[in-house]
Amino acid sequence: MKNIKYTAKKALYASAIFAFGMAATSCNDMLDTKPQGVFTTEQIGNDEALDLMTSAYASMICHYFENNESFAGPINNWVFDIRSDDAQKGGGELGYEVYMHEFSIGNVQSDNPILNFKWRNNYYSIARCNTAIRAINAANDLSDETRKAYIAEMKTLRAYYYFDMFRIFKKFPYFDENILDPSSVSASEFTREQIAGFITDDLKQAYKDNVETQSEPGRFNRYVAAAVLARVALFLNDYATAETYADYVIKSDKYSLYPNFLDMSKPEMNNQYESVMAVQFSSANSPDQYNFSNCLNCTISEGNLYGNGDDFYLGSQDLVNAFRTDENGLPYLDSSKAPSQNLDKADYPGNIDPRVDFTFGRIGMPWRGYTYNENWCRNLNNYSQYSGKKPYPSPDSPYVKPGIVPWGASSLNYIIVRYADVLLMKAEALIEQNKNLDEARTLINQVRAKAARSVDPFYTPVDVDPMVANYLVSEYGAQGWDQNYARKAVRMERRLELAMEGLRWFDLVRWGDAVNVVNEYYAKEKSLFHYLDNAHLNEADIFCPIPLNQADNAGDLYK
Repeated sequence: MKNIKYTAKKALYASAIFAFGMAATSCNDMLDTKPQGVFTTEQIGNDEALDLMTSAYASMICHYFENNESFAGPINNWVFDIRSDDAQKGGGELGYEVYMHEFSIGNVQSDNPILNFKWRNNYYSIARCNTAIRAINAANDLSDETRKAYIAEMKTLRAYYYFDMFRIFKKFPYFDENILDPSSVSASEFTREQIAGFITDDLKQAYKDNVETQSEPGRFNRYVAAAVLARVALFLNDYATAETYADYVIKSDKYSLYPNFLDMSKPEMNNQYESVMAVQFSSANSPDQYNFSNCLNCTISEGNLYGNGDDFYLGSQDLVNAFRTDENGLPYLDSSKAPSQNLDKADYPGNIDPRVDFTFGRIGMPWRGYTYNENWCRNLNNYSQYSGKKPYPSPDSPYVKPGIVPWGASSLNYIIVRYADVLLMKAEALIEQNKNLDEARTLINQVRAKAARSVDPFYTPVDVDPMVANYLVSEYGAQGWDQNYARKAVRMERRLELAMEGLRWFDLVRWGDAVNVVNEYYAKEKSLFHYLDNAHLNEADIFCPIPLNQADNAGDLYK
C-alpha cells in the first residue's frame, strides 16, 4: 500500500479527482473517450481504493486550511477542554484569539469561529470517508474479505468523526456513502438517538469485518473500532456495551501500559504499548505532516529550545491541585479534606502524584532535562504557569524540528485512544453497573502502578526530581471500596491520567456534572485569575449551536 503519511494537499487532490470522476457521463460518441485526470469505474482497483483511503486517513492531520483552524481539527479537542475545570486558554492577552477566551468563560455563540472550524473539518473528513467507501465498493480486483476489511477501516474513521459531532453539537446532518448530494440533507432529518444508532452500528460491523493486525502503522484494526465504541457507549450511558468492547481490547493482548509515564512523549515509542488509535506524524518532509493541532501550543521555551511557542492550553490551578496526595499516597476525593496550600511551587511540602511533572511545566522543576522557569511562560499576569508537556519530546531529541512553525514540531504521534483509557473505561463500566468492583479496582490500580514506577530520576530525559518533590502514589485498598467510593476514584483517575488530552469536558458532560463543576471552578479560581470574575456556564450551553454561517449557507435545511 502507499504510505499513509501522504501530505494533506496530495490527499485532498486524490479525493477531489475521485469525487468529480465518478460523476462523469457520456452523451455522444465524442465523449466515449476516457476522461483525462479522473478515475472511471473500470480504472478503480486496489491501488486506487487505497489512495482514497490514504486521503481519508490524511484528514486526521487537521491542517486543511490555516493554523488556527487546526486547533479544532478532528483529532484533538483542547479548545473544548478550556470549557472545563482543567484548562485555560493561555496565549497572549485576554483579547488575543478572543473567540477562545469566550469559550473559557462559558460564552458560546453561534458565530464563534471554533464552531465553524470544527464543523467544516469534520464534514470534509466525513466526505473523504464516504468517497473512499464508494471507491472500495467499485474496485474491480478486491476479494470480498479485503473489501469488507477496507470498508471497516473507513467506517471506523467515519464513526469517530460523527461521534465528535455528536458530543459537541445538539443537531447536525448525517449522511453516508449512499447520499451523493450532502447539501440536500437536513440537520433535523435524524434524531440524536438515530444518529447514535448509526455510529454504533458502523463500529460493531467494523469490529466484525476488520483484521486483527495491520502491517502498516496507523491503519485501524478491529480493536480500534472496539475502543471507539467503548467510548461512544460510555457517552450514551450504555455501560454493558462499554464493558464488552473495552474487554475485547484488553483481552486481545496487543496492548500494555507504558513502562514509564514519560514514554508517551517519546517518538521512538510510536505505535507501541498504549497506542490503540494514533495519528501518524512526521518531521522528515513537508510541514503538512506536523501536528499543528498541538504544537502551536508549545511553551515559549527560554533559549528558543523549541521556538517562540504560543503557549496556549495551560493547566488550571484546580487541575494541578488534584495531583496532591494524602499520607497514604491517594488523591483527595473529598475536596473539603484537601490541603489549603496550592501545588504551585517546587517546594510544596505535601505529597504529590508524579504525573503532575510529566504533564505540566512547574517553575523550578525539570522539563525534559532543563529547568522550567518564569521565562518559559508567555503571560503570567493573566494565566497560570502550567504549560502542557505531553505533546513535546525533549528539545534535544533528533525527532524534533526546533525553531520552526509549529513550535515543538516533531514526529511524535498523537494518540486518540490510549490503553490506559481503555482500562479506565472498563473500570467505569463495571462500577456503574455495580458489578465486579474488585476487578474495577484492579484495573484502576494498574494505571496507578505505572505512575508509581515512573519516579525514576535516571530515566531520560529527566522530568522528576525526588530530591525536591515528595512523590507518593499508592494503590487503592479493599477497605470501603463500595460503588460510591469507586465511582469517585475512577473519575479522579481519568482526570489525572488523561489530563490535557482533550477529554475532561466530555467526561463532565456525560456524567451530567458540567454545569455544577465548572461554575464551582469559576468561583474558586477567580481569586487567582480575574478574567473569570463574570464567567458562568448555563445548562443550555452544554451542546453548541449550529455555526451561524453554516446555517445561513444551508437555508432552511439547518433551521
